[in-house]
Amino acid sequence: MDIFAQITQEISRVVLGKDLQVRQALCCLLARGHLLIEDVPGVGKTTLSQAFAKVTGLEYQRIQFTSDLLPSDILGVSVFDRNSSAFHFHPGPVFTQFLLVDEINRASPKTQSALLEAMAEKQVTVEGATRALPNPFFVMATQNPWFQSGTFPLPESQLDRFLMRISLGYPDEKSERRLLAGGDPRTIIGELSAMLSAEKIIGLQSMVDKVELRDSVLSYVQRLIAFSRQDSHYAFGLSTRAALALIQAAKAWAMLAGRDYVLPDDIQILLEPVAAHRLKPAADSQEDGPDLIKRLLSQVPVVV
Repeated sequence: MDIFAQITQEISRVVLGKDLQVRQALCCLLARGHLLIEDVPGVGKTTLSQAFAKVTGLEYQRIQFTSDLLPSDILGVSVFDRNSSAFHFHPGPVFTQFLLVDEINRASPKTQSALLEAMAEKQVTVEGATRALPNPFFVMATQNPWFQSGTFPLPESQLDRFLMRISLGYPDEKSERRLLAGGDPRTIIGELSAMLSAEKIIGLQSMVDKVELRDSVLSYVQRLIAFSRQDSHYAFGLSTRAALALIQAAKAWAMLAGRDYVLPDDIQILLEPVAAHRLKPAADSQEDGPDLIKRLLSQVPVVV
């Protein structure tokens, strides 16, 4: 059994019946991206993040987003020290390797924007000074559905910082029965073994960069991007950054499958988690993100 299967198996001790989502999260980490999990409360979003942090062996911090949270609560603040008669910066929880942002859309847009620089450039600027974040730096955020009370929709610029968006959904009957009979998941999380480390993850991320992207697959990606920009069903097309995200995620997915080259199947499997949150329907269209992805897959040929 390879290391990736072992990691999936270990996390599945506490997150039952969600092997696909566990592998998607691992793919996102190896691709140097950030992950957004959107679902109703109580289906295991936070449990997945805690188990994932434990198994990857990364330094972990959690921020519970609320409507009164301030940017300084995330980034940190300078505090006056009477002994030295000087201000000293006290770093916030963003200075960690694995950051869980719980219910990100319950905070105001001003607070949400505090993460933009951190997620895009792996650094933060506070009071005129720029400070680097640890390496690796991985954000796993959860959000409630937009129709629930007390939420602020994430703007497109914030959504674009997430390499992938996934949903856990309700467990199947068999898995839910095991969950109900298995006791407190927090106890099981404490028993999980760390199977990676920051150094190993950095090495795996470098290996992802070496996965081969053949010209035929690159052409397929370009056709997908071009169709989203030209078809009238889309309010706007996928950006170049979205194309780069899709390629990097596909390389990581190929490595998880034990290959050193990308297949069109990798692109198709990852198109929805990578691109659906970046697409909006045209004003006169009733389609949503998954429908727009299905349209892309059905209308754009793999080979021309």
